[in-house]
Amino acid sequence: MAEQIEFDQAHQTLQEITEALENGRFVHVRRQLQDMEPEDIASLLEASPRKARDVLWQLTDPEDYGEILDELSEDVKDALVSKMAPEKLAEATEGMDTDDVAYVLRSLPDDLSREVLAQMDAADRLRVETALSYPEDTAGGLMNTDVITIRGDVDVDVVLRYLRMKGELPEATDALYVIDDESKLIGHLSLSTLLTTQPDVPVSEVMDDADEAIKVDTKDSDIASLFERRNWISAPVVDENQHLVGRITIDDVVDVIREDAEHSMMSMAGMDDDEDTFAPVVKSARKRSVWLGANVLAALAAASVSNMFEATLEQMAAIAVLMTIVPSMGGVAGNQTVALVIRGLALGHIGDSNKRELLMKEAAIGFLNGILWALIIGAIVVVWKGEWLLGGIISAAMMTNLFVAGVAGVTIPVLLKKMNIDPALAGGMALTTVTDVVGLSVFLGLATLLIR
Repeated sequence: MAEQIEFDQAHQTLQEITEALENGRFVHVRRQLQDMEPEDIASLLEASPRKARDVLWQLTDPEDYGEILDELSEDVKDALVSKMAPEKLAEATEGMDTDDVAYVLRSLPDDLSREVLAQMDAADRLRVETALSYPEDTAGGLMNTDVITIRGDVDVDVVLRYLRMKGELPEATDALYVIDDESKLIGHLSLSTLLTTQPDVPVSEVMDDADEAIKVDTKDSDIASLFERRNWISAPVVDENQHLVGRITIDDVVDVIREDAEHSMMSMAGMDDDEDTFAPVVKSARKRSVWLGANVLAALAAASVSNMFEATLEQMAAIAVLMTIVPSMGGVAGNQTVALVIRGLALGHIGDSNKRELLMKEAAIGFLNGILWALIIGAIVVVWKGEWLLGGIISAAMMTNLFVAGVAGVTIPVLLKKMNIDPALAGGMALTTVTDVVGLSVFLGLATLLIR
């Protein structure tokens, strides 16, 4: 209910601002934007056509640019920052976390990225360049460097006085990290322990061991799984020598999970998960045409099977009427398995140790569903067309295709993963091609052999 109210309010705000822009009431729009949170402005920008978006960006307070850019999809962000001067872009990144600045700079052309870096002070530039040196989809690319470190040989009272002197803690801080003389991580001290321990107790006596540190080259999908399983708010990041290099917070992990979910959903339709809703027509058409071309090849494969049995189709109209049922059922059943396997691969639930068991399970499900629906569809055909032989043929084809769908639904995503091809992008189309070809081949082949 609360989400629906929020959605309705956002829709109403979009409508009001759109009308105000059309009527030239720019001062009114500026005041509205000043009263909005950065994440709400980001949502408004993404929901606005490109011309209105450019005007809204000009009316937005530049002090909010950094937080807004952090919330935008890549396509929208690219469109906005490409029109900003390097010095303005450098100012916009001042309030952003290091990992977020690196994320923005990665989306820029190299020459513009270098110009923005040149506008930063030396300390900020060093932090951002360090973040940029790591792959984007690893802990190094995800972490930020705003970490509070303490020594194990000091008392709790010293730590408390140090924190009071700093006056502010980094966002999502739930622990302080304990390092040795070589900046190696040796433990962490939770804030709850810090506040409930006697002031004269050494940190080394109450700290927890550093056995939950994340290696700097850990993949972001693995990090998301760790945070989910262990309910972390933040976690330290260390290099190969156990030196503390940064930390990852829950808000960064939520972004990873959301992006992975959007990627899977959009990939199944052959879409870019960062595509701007109001991207230029030619650009969007070019991106989508590649997927449509691949789909044409898959459709031609199924059509070629039908063409092989053209004589059979001409002789018996009932076959032409029924021929789409078998591949359709196989496609639905197979895509159910594909979705299950893609999720399992993403979560790390499927590996060499259990692939065989999963294959046997899905094959058995396909076999059982094949028997069930073969009986149902066969009976319908017999009653409808009065043809026992035709009912038997479609039943046999149904059993075969649903069994193949279960097997292919497991093997196709696993093979694509081994070939470093995104199963979410190609798995569904490959599976549909298999079930179309197998379903039509078995149904039309049996009809050709048995019906005279």
